[in-house]
Amino acid sequence: MSAPLGRRGLALLLVTFAALAAGSPTPAAERPTLKRLSVFGLGQGIGRVRTRIVHDPLRHFASLPPGAWGGVYTAKSGAHVTIHSSGEYPVDEAANQAAADFVDSLVHGTEISAVNIFLAPPAEVGVLCQSQEVDGCYFPATGDLISIGEDTPWSTVEEVVAHEYGHHVANHRLNDPWPAIAYGTKRWSTYEGVCQKEIAGAAFPGDEGEHYLQNPGESFAESFMHLNEAKLGLPETPWGYDPMFTPDAAALSAIEQDVLKPWKKTPLRYLSGRFSRRGQQKTFTFKTPLDGVFAAELHAPRGSTLTVSGPANIKRVSSALSAALVCGERSVKARFTAGGVGRFAAAALVP
Repeated sequence: MSAPLGRRGLALLLVTFAALAAGSPTPAAERPTLKRLSVFGLGQGIGRVRTRIVHDPLRHFASLPPGAWGGVYTAKSGAHVTIHSSGEYPVDEAANQAAADFVDSLVHGTEISAVNIFLAPPAEVGVLCQSQEVDGCYFPATGDLISIGEDTPWSTVEEVVAHEYGHHVANHRLNDPWPAIAYGTKRWSTYEGVCQKEIAGAAFPGDEGEHYLQNPGESFAESFMHLNEAKLGLPETPWGYDPMFTPDAAALSAIEQDVLKPWKKTPLRYLSGRFSRRGQQKTFTFKTPLDGVFAAELHAPRGSTLTVSGPANIKRVSSALSAALVCGERSVKARFTAGGVGRFAAAALVP
C-alpha cells in the first residue's frame, strides 16, 4: 500500500512525520506494539466499527509513509496479501504474516490479491484517513485499506480490518446500475431492499456524513464482518448501524453468495416467433429475482410495438425499445403487438 498524497495530504503527512522526527527517539519500551491478528479477535469489541470510505480524485498513492515496512506475504491458502505496517511499530515480520493469514481466513475471492493493507497507530490512521473519529478507512480508487494496528477501547484490529475488507469486496463486485461500494453487493442489496429504502428516503447510499448510520455501503461492510464472526462460531459484535439493516441469516447468506459467486451481467435472452395477423399480441413474463435494469427490444413488421409493465420506473425509448428499473418487483411483462403479418425477434436483458 502507498500513502495518500496530494498537495494538502502531502503537507499534512510531512508535518506529522517531521514532528515525529524532530522529537527525541521514542524509547523502545514506550513504542506502540503491533498486534498479531487472530480470528479470535473478532466479536470482542463493544460496538460498531468506526471507519469511512475516502473518495478523493486529487489523491494518488505514490509511496509509503517514511519508515513503513512489509511487502507481499503468502498466506496459508497460497493467496498473496500485501501488508505494510507503520515505522512507529518495531519491525515484526511475524505480525505482518499473521495479518495476511487473518485476511485469508475471511470469506474472500480473487480480490484478496488486489488489497493493500497498512496498519498504523490511531493518531497516524487519523491523518491518513483525514479524520480523527475513525479507526480505519478504505480508498476505492486504489484498494488501499488503512487500519489501526492495536486494539482500542471499542474495537479490535480484527474487526476494523474485516469491516474494511467488506468495502474491498464490494468494490470488486457489480451491482448495476448502482455502485456496489455505496449500495452493497447485488444479492444483499436486493434482499435488504436498498433501492426501495432509498426511494422512501430511509437509506442514504454513499453518505459518510449526517446519514452515516443509514448508509447501506457501511452496513454491508459491517454485515460482512458479522458473516465471518457467524461462520467462525464467534460472538457477534453489537450492531450499531441503523436497525433496518441488522443482518439475519438470509442477509449473511446473500453476502456469502456475492463473495464466492459474484453476480455478473446476465446475457441477453432471445425470443422469436411469428405474427399471423395485424394487432395480434404476445405477452412474455420474465422473473426478476434481483433488482437492476430490465431492457427489451423488438424487431418485427413495421408498426409493431413493445410495451413493458410491472416496474414503477419504465422508460420507453421508442415504440420497440423500452427499459425499466426493477426495484422490488419480482417479475416484468413484455407485450408485443403486431403491426402486420410476419416474423418477430426480440432480445431482453434481465437482472
